[in-house]
Parts: sequence; C-alpha cells; structure tokens
Amino acid sequence: MSRKILVTSALPYANGAIHLGHLVEYIQTDIWVRFQKMRGHTCHYVCADDTHGTPVMLRAEKEGLSPEALIERVHGEHLRDFTGFHVAFDNYYSTNSEENRQFAYDIYGKLKANGKIVSRTISQLFDPEKSMFLPDRFVKGECPKCGAKDQYGDNCEVCGATYSPTELKNPYSAVSGATPVLRDSEHFFFRLGDCEDFLKGWTTGASTVNGAERPRLQEGAANKMQEWFDAGLNDWDISRDAPYFGFEIPDAPGKYFYVWLDAPVGYMASHKNLCDRLGLDFDEYWSKDSTAELYHFIGKDILYFHALFWPAMLEYSGYRTPTGINAHGFLTVDGAKMSKSRGTFITAESYLRHLNPEWLRYYFAAKLNSAIEDIDLNLEDFAARVNSDLIGKYVNIASRAAGFLTKRFGGELARELGDVPVLAKLQAAGDELAQLLEARDYSRAIRDIMALTDEVNQFVDANKPWEMAKQEGMDAELQRVCSILINAFRLLTIYLKPVLPKLAADVEAFLNIAPLRWVDAGSLLLGHCIHPYSHLMTRIDPKAIEAMVEENKQSLAPAAETKPALDYDVPPIAETISIDDFMKVDLRVARIVEAKSVEGADKLVSLTLDIGNETRHVFAGIKSAYKPEDLQGRLTVMVANLAPRKMKFGLSEGMVLAAGGDGGLYILSPDSGAKPGMRVK
Repeated sequence: MSRKILVTSALPYANGAIHLGHLVEYIQTDIWVRFQKMRGHTCHYVCADDTHGTPVMLRAEKEGLSPEALIERVHGEHLRDFTGFHVAFDNYYSTNSEENRQFAYDIYGKLKANGKIVSRTISQLFDPEKSMFLPDRFVKGECPKCGAKDQYGDNCEVCGATYSPTELKNPYSAVSGATPVLRDSEHFFFRLGDCEDFLKGWTTGASTVNGAERPRLQEGAANKMQEWFDAGLNDWDISRDAPYFGFEIPDAPGKYFYVWLDAPVGYMASHKNLCDRLGLDFDEYWSKDSTAELYHFIGKDILYFHALFWPAMLEYSGYRTPTGINAHGFLTVDGAKMSKSRGTFITAESYLRHLNPEWLRYYFAAKLNSAIEDIDLNLEDFAARVNSDLIGKYVNIASRAAGFLTKRFGGELARELGDVPVLAKLQAAGDELAQLLEARDYSRAIRDIMALTDEVNQFVDANKPWEMAKQEGMDAELQRVCSILINAFRLLTIYLKPVLPKLAADVEAFLNIAPLRWVDAGSLLLGHCIHPYSHLMTRIDPKAIEAMVEENKQSLAPAAETKPALDYDVPPIAETISIDDFMKVDLRVARIVEAKSVEGADKLVSLTLDIGNETRHVFAGIKSAYKPEDLQGRLTVMVANLAPRKMKFGLSEGMVLAAGGDGGLYILSPDSGAKPGMRVK
C-alpha cells in the first residue's frame, strides 16, 4: 500500500560550515528517503537553515554584514555541500521566511489562548557596553562548584556541574569582555509542566504505520525522557530581549521569539513552501486527523527539544504530532572527538576536494543502525573497507563480465539463464533487506549485501569465464555465465542504490536501463543489450586522505608572547611503561548509584558503583571537591582489577580516577553514550 511520508533533518545553524559530523544525520536521512521513494511511496524530504539568534547577529556584525546577507551566503554554502554529498532535499529553505513567521505567530497565539503561555519578570546578566542581555553561552567566568576558569554560563566543562549564569564567579561578557550587571526583564514562558500527562503518554506510546504499531521513540530516547520527567519539567523561556535577530513577538515590542521556538516550526514552513510550489495539500500532512507519516531525524543532543517541547507545541496548538523521532549519536574520527589540531575536524567542502562523497556515504551506512550510538570514522579502516567492498567485490563483478559480452556478443545478454541458485537467492533477499532499511538498520543491511556479493564472486571463481573464453564451443555458456553476473550486479545495485545514488545512475547508464526501483528485483534482464563498460569507481588513494587531513589542520597554540601562565603546577611525566603494562590495568565505566559521607573521615566519600554485571564499593578521597548528593547518577571511570584494600572504614574494591592536585580534584567522566561496564582502552 502506498504511503504518504514527510521527513525532516535537523536544521543546520547558519553560523558555520557543514562538517562530517553533520553529515552523519543527513546521509542517514537521505538513504531512508531514497529507499522509500524506490519502494513507490510518496515521500518528501524538507529542511532549512536555522537562521535566528544572537550568534548569527554577532557574526554578521563582526563581518560587517547584515544578518540577512550572512544567512543568504551561508545558505548557498550549505546547499552546495549537501548537494555535493548527493543529499536530495525536496526543499531546502530558511527559517527567516514569511511562512515561518506566520506559523510561529499562529502557534504562539493558540498556545496563549490555551493558557500555556505566561509572563513574569526575571533577572538576567546585561552587557553595559553592548547594551544587550547575554544568553547563557555568552557569559563566562569561574565555575561556582569547582572554580575552573573560563566556563560558560550554563555548565562547567571541567566538573560537569550545571548552574545559572548569575552563579558564575567573576563573570564577564564573551561579547565585549565587560563585567555584566543584573537587570530585570519581562519574559514569556511556555508552561511545559502543564503538558506532562500528555507527554508521558506520547513519549511511551506508538504510532500506527501500515496497520502495525511502532514506538514513537527509540528505547534509549524513551528512557531519557523518564529521567527528565523524574527531574521535573520546568517552564521554558521562549522570549529574548532586543537586540536580537529573529521574529518580534506580537503585541510585545522589543521582545523576540527565542530561536528554539521558531526553529522546529521551520519544518512546517519549508513544507508549506514546497506545497505551494507543487500544488500539494499542506493540511493533509499537518492536520490533527492526518493519516500521513511525519518523521524527524535528529542528533541525540537536541532530543529534549524534539521529544518534549515540539510535540507539546503541536498538540496544544491544534496540529498533529510526529509519527516518530529518530535520534542518532555523534561522530568521532580515529576514536576521538573531531580535532582541528589533528586535522580531523573535516569540513564537507574540504572532503569533496579530495575524495568521492559516495565512499563516505557507504562507510557511514556500514556503521549506522537504529540505536542512539556514536560511530567512528577510522580513516585507515575507511580506505580498506571501501576498497575491499565496493571495488574489490561489487564493481569487480561487472568488470569481469562486461568485456566478454561486448567483444564476443555485441553487448547482448543471453535470452535464457536456466535455474541459477545465486540469482534466486539475490532476488529472495529483497524483502528482508527492505525490512532492515525501513528499520534504519543500515549496517546489517550492508553486511547482508556484501555477503551476497561474496557469493556472486564465488560463482565467478567457480566458473572462470576468462578460461571459458579460450575454449572452443563454449560461447553459449560464456554468454550465459556473463549474463548471470550482469544480472547479479544489477540486483546488488538495486539494494545499494539508496546508499550510492550516483554510482547507481552510472550503472543504469551502463546497463542501458531505466532508473531502478525496488520492485525491479523481481525480474531479470534477458536478451537485453548493454553498453560498453567503463570504470565505475576508483580505489581510495591513502595520499588523498593524508592531503585532506593536512588541509584541515589548524594550530591551536597561541603565540608565545600571548600564552597565559598556568595557574597550577604540572607534575613531570612518569617513567615510560610498555603497552603490555598499560593493558594490565582494567579500566571500566561505572555509574555512581550511591554516594555518602564517611563518619570520622574528613576526605572520604563512600561510593557504590555499578559496573554493568555487578556493583563495587569504593572509598574515594574527593570530599573536598564534591558533595555526595551531587555525585549520584554520574558516570565515572574506575580501576576494576585493583586488589581490594582493607581500610579502617571497610573494604575498598577499586579506585575511581580523578585529575588534579593542590588546585582541586576533578573525577573523570566519560562522554555521553557510555554504559556501565564498558572497558576504557
């Protein structure tokens, strides 16, 4: 049954270039959309630049541009990069549009009429030199918990504490450097807590798709929602004071919608712009009684906005809510966060100067699944996998068969192939591969496709067409074997087309066929003439990767004369050890499930640590830096194979890791996504 589907990706901010971390999401989404279109469904993919907010305003000012001129330039750059990676939006728009203004006004007005908007006076830090209130990320100072310097106004990157900007010690404006002052201002708030009953049902519920129930959120996302419900839902400040680049709130001069109010509304605006261009019915997708499907693909860092604020905004303003929200993890490069100093903070533009975009599309697909997991771009593995899978296995099938057909048979395929088990298996795989792609389990789909490719290559090796071509009287069999290979190559291309659209188009031209659809896996090419073969894809040259990395390297060290003096002593590096020595230490991610003071001990905190399959009890000398109640629930790292130590207060079964010395102590915390029991290596 044909489906009507609307798909969005998160809106990239109009304040910077597209990089490979962004592309995880857009490639993941594009593969899914292309698959749906190949299946014959009506599927629209819309997106837009997220253009409003203080950062855009300040960057435009710094460059001597109007905000409108800046976002117009960035829009062109973003669309250029997405197009370079074959991300095929049906509409790529801007949140700074009249459609978005009208939808934002409409939703705000309906929420206000529904009693979901309140106003109250709050105190905020104000930059007296720039005459502007400062958003959290534009205030810096010393962390009120650990004292670390140059921390943002909402959280400390050293100890992980969260706080309000007014709690910072020695605050200063990140815009002008001036010391901010407190001023009162009236702000508007969305009463998110009033929506809690609806949201609890919505986040744990399911949508009906083709008669089947599908959870709206992944399991990990639903669990995260419960944590936020347990902590309590706070009212959401949806307003900002002038000067601010955005939409002014109706009947509130000098007040503007906070960027996160109108950013998701940009999905609707982009789709409305597409509907007006193509004569589509917007309400068919967004009304309360809509039977169309609506999916948002997002990063895990903006789950709060999309799974709480957004469905509540839609529900209480009379629109439909999403069918599903598909969150993904972050990208690391060579096992670490992207780094400008190492050249692994790679922009889309620089990648395209050196490498084929479909190599990255394939590699990401081979790593992605439906879970909220980070993926790693290992550059060495990237080259090896692409060269082995796409060149050595897949493309090799066509190159080994096409030449014989062109030279000996004028490019004509055999009219009969007989019973061919390898082709039957390829055709039968279509339904299961479709289920995997539908579920966004791309990595398993790629594994299964490559396993089928291996079987086709085994068929090549078993039949040896190059030897058959030398034998008299074997022409008919040679034509049949090579025709089987071309048909196998075509079937594999059908399954890979959502991932490799440009290569698939080249294959379609080579095979002299119409654009491939998923249903075409049910038929074979018989008595058909193909064009002469030419190289479809080259191998990755490691030198091209090296050139790309080198191009992206930026020195992060400040000039010697401006380098600030360290305010702490750096101890000398210890004696060198071997890798074998290091591997003896078993480091594990641990969750602190209980933390309490130790009676009679000034420095110790008693910790109960969950390390996956068991709990451990550890005494840690960190009481001077942390209150026990602040530690509960946090992830840390422990030495799991340290011999238990009998202490005055009990048995300590390990050691938690912390950095610091006389200047303070900071326990180590793994990145989001780590789970108790994972080994640190």
